[in-house]
Amino acid sequence: MRAVLLLSLLPLALALLGPAPAGAAQDKPLFFDDFSHADRAALIAAGWMLREAPGHPGVPGARWSAQAIRLVDDPARAGNRLLRLSARTDGSAAGTVQAQLCHARKLLHGTYAARVRFSDEPVVGADGDPVVQTFYAVAPLRHDFDPEFSEVDWEYLPNGGWGSERTRLYAISWQTVRLEPWLAYNSAHEAFGSHAGWHVLVMQVEPAGVRHFLDGRRLAEHGGRNLPVVPMGIAFNLWFSPGGLLPPSREPRVYEQDVDWVLHAPGRVLAPAQVLREVQSLRARGVAQVDTVPAADPPLESRCDF
Repeated sequence: MRAVLLLSLLPLALALLGPAPAGAAQDKPLFFDDFSHADRAALIAAGWMLREAPGHPGVPGARWSAQAIRLVDDPARAGNRLLRLSARTDGSAAGTVQAQLCHARKLLHGTYAARVRFSDEPVVGADGDPVVQTFYAVAPLRHDFDPEFSEVDWEYLPNGGWGSERTRLYAISWQTVRLEPWLAYNSAHEAFGSHAGWHVLVMQVEPAGVRHFLDGRRLAEHGGRNLPVVPMGIAFNLWFSPGGLLPPSREPRVYEQDVDWVLHAPGRVLAPAQVLREVQSLRARGVAQVDTVPAADPPLESRCDF
């Protein structure tokens, strides 16, 4: 409880200190988006891909829809906007819609961070479907056990799934995987219990290891072979784990996940407090979106269907 209280006071403390000096870190590559875009068209213009393609993960036969992604006003902060993902199901594959968006594949080592709101209950309908709420970075899986597959992620399962009914938050770093039949090689930490509400999620990715921080507290550290090795793209998605949906119903069950901002600092290992200071400085200077990270050389295909 004390750690949560201190973290909640951190933005106020940073504000009292004032923004970082003008020009600080401005000469270093940075990716940042606080999702102040007016609509989906503006989101796409900023380089985000809104998934429509079918396929993994989620319920076989379900749809991925750009319409499941919106920009909304923040009820807690005047003038602020939020990215909102929604997923709904009536218990059937045909009646299931999932949401995903992705950015360009050009990021590897450095710091990944986002402020995300997880939810335990649907905004409409009965509770209990195995919904998965995420923030991650990933490179495509070209074939089973692809040695260049790379992924680091946060995955929240409020209603359980994957063989367990327990509510839990995963912090995972991957080596490789085979989808069918499923066989994964990764390092996964499980934080049990509810994580509903707003959280600052930070991942420090270095050649020797990956560290996950939840609200300023180091939650997991992974090394060995379970590390990303090729450039990845940042993504968020909201989907249902197959095999555990509630029985079909007339009223769909609708879940939501919100994102306030996302940041990547290439080649820099930023502590959670430094991440918050960087975001506070950007907002103080009126910077709502910036992407000065150069494209991969040679350029890599960027897709949003995994």
